[in-house]
Amino acid sequence: MKKKSLVKKFFKIRHMKKGPVKKRPVKAGLVKKGIKHVAKAKPRMKAGHAKKRPGKVKTRVKSVKPLRKKPVELAKKPKAAKPRKPVKEAPRPKPPKPKGCDIYFNGRFTGVTGDVEGFVNDIKKKRRLGIISEQVNIAHYPEFGEIRINTDSGRTRRPLIIVENGKHKLTPEILKKLEKGGIDWNYMVNHGIIEYLDAEEEENAYIAMYEDGLTPEHTHLEMNPMALFGVSATLIPYPEYNRGDRINYGAKMVGQAIGIPATNFMIRTDTKFNILISPQSPLVETVTDRIFGDYPYGQNIVIAIMCWDGYNLNDAVVLNGSSVERGMFRSFYFRTYDTIKKRYWGGQEDEIGIPEPGIKGHRGEAVYKDLGEDGIINPEIAVGSDSVLIGKTSPLRFLSGEEFTADIENKRETSLTVRYGEKGIVDKVLITENLDGNQMIKIRIRDERIPELGDKFASRHGQKGVVSLLVPHQDMPFTRDGVVPDIIFNPHGIPSRMTIGQLLEILAGKAGALSGSKINSSAFAHMKEEDIRKTMKDMGFRNDGKQALYDGRTGEMYKVLIFTGMVYFMKLDHMVADKIHARARGPVTILTKQPTEGRAKRGGLRLGEMEQQCLVAHGAALTLKERFSSDSTTIPICNRCGLVAIHDRAKNKTYCGLCKDSEVTWLRTSYAFKLAMDELKSMGIYPQIRTKEV
Repeated sequence: MKKKSLVKKFFKIRHMKKGPVKKRPVKAGLVKKGIKHVAKAKPRMKAGHAKKRPGKVKTRVKSVKPLRKKPVELAKKPKAAKPRKPVKEAPRPKPPKPKGCDIYFNGRFTGVTGDVEGFVNDIKKKRRLGIISEQVNIAHYPEFGEIRINTDSGRTRRPLIIVENGKHKLTPEILKKLEKGGIDWNYMVNHGIIEYLDAEEEENAYIAMYEDGLTPEHTHLEMNPMALFGVSATLIPYPEYNRGDRINYGAKMVGQAIGIPATNFMIRTDTKFNILISPQSPLVETVTDRIFGDYPYGQNIVIAIMCWDGYNLNDAVVLNGSSVERGMFRSFYFRTYDTIKKRYWGGQEDEIGIPEPGIKGHRGEAVYKDLGEDGIINPEIAVGSDSVLIGKTSPLRFLSGEEFTADIENKRETSLTVRYGEKGIVDKVLITENLDGNQMIKIRIRDERIPELGDKFASRHGQKGVVSLLVPHQDMPFTRDGVVPDIIFNPHGIPSRMTIGQLLEILAGKAGALSGSKINSSAFAHMKEEDIRKTMKDMGFRNDGKQALYDGRTGEMYKVLIFTGMVYFMKLDHMVADKIHARARGPVTILTKQPTEGRAKRGGLRLGEMEQQCLVAHGAALTLKERFSSDSTTIPICNRCGLVAIHDRAKNKTYCGLCKDSEVTWLRTSYAFKLAMDELKSMGIYPQIRTKEV
């Protein structure tokens, strides 16, 4: 408090003086922190003295020395700050490299090692000597500081020849012993000649494709360059001439091709499978095709690469209708249905036989006319959707408590029927037992599938397309020798996909068909293009495979030469008969009152938000009134409280459960809206609806 009074007195004396005041140099440290309005301060005076000025009143000032313990600094006008030069930050010191690596065994942290190279090499050495299992793989990731050891199942592993100091271990002496039968494959694996690598360990390997390219840096040698591919990819001819994605597509579609998956298909009861009636082994084959000789998956057909009135636009293909009639790409579709005669608690069990009239769910006597006396359909009978295959009656799930109910009232009809949308002929009936001792009945349906518009076909090079047109034989293009193509393929599908392997296959297939021999087209070890052209030229044909074609409709010759040849084509499992679906009315779900979803459930075709926008853009907005009213309903709304009222159908009375007797308005809306309001009420939210006459 004393300091504060002295400061006030000091400034009071400062403001009492009048007249000009000489400027004196300002001493630093004379401004108390917090006093910002003081610009200048009078210098201190000696105690007991006052400065004399003419016309001024003498004033005696006490010493102000004890005013501050510390000198006060005057507030100065801030100077313009000079732009600072950017200061270069010193580079942060890099973290020290870890002395060792973390070891992970099947994904779990196990420990740390300091001698990384010694540890990895020791594991590999013991594996090659047979001390540890040959299924152990080890990989070193220096960028992560990790060593990963894998022994779990499910890894893709492939064999490679071990290389040390630029020389592989599969010596001629080993090969001679292998040919004579002195050693086998397991001997070479257990004695460090061949080892299996998984995907992770292969990252640390340096693999040579051929023996001629071995260097001291190489660690392994390919047994065959074709071993780079999987089994499906090795079926593709000339794969190294195609783009990588086309090889993936081709390998995937080889697995979808219809052929002969098993030679015992006549006695098999798979749930669903297809069989090609007249499959052929490919003219342009690979090594894998020779191994799978008993399991062909396509047919050799004549192909012409040309446009045909725009019908083969956008990857569509035009088929020769007469070739289809002669049996090209005809197949059988098999579907197996089964049922079990179950036993229940209380001595009850299912009954196999024609259901009696009057039981719950009886379908009418006309539906069971094809069943035999034992309730099972006979072979070679044509059936369609919902046709009964096995007559079956089961007891009710919940028996009534009344003792005197008739026996027929405690049963329900549970017959086995054909799936919706399928048809065929009963091919086979099998009656047997399952592991629990219950009677099991299997029925196999056979359906002949003839190529039709929309069926999917593909070559082995990922060139897929659907059938757009079936052209009669007389309207198809033909050569001067009378050769008519079976498929017309669009040339615009070649440049962008860059499937040069397909062009080579067509040329090689033509050479093989004309020479009567098969052409080897295995990856990295096939017949060269020059040899194929030489073969064509030696037989008197053009070496590029082009020919003059004539229009079958007009007889005129096309102005350009057309590239024709033989190609191995596949019929894929995606057929229109399994996918086509439409409905006008049908079942709805209990919860939302909207149509069910899916072809098997006879579901509706969903018209989504994007389809709705399309209808609006086309000016067909009135169509939305019908399309978006699948769950249209009328609900009673109380005019007083706005909640959904109650409609008693037995008494034909509508009232509000909250307000009792009040006016009720019937509102037409979607059932999904009513369901949303119920969900809001379950969360404690009051959805009040205010109605108004329009």
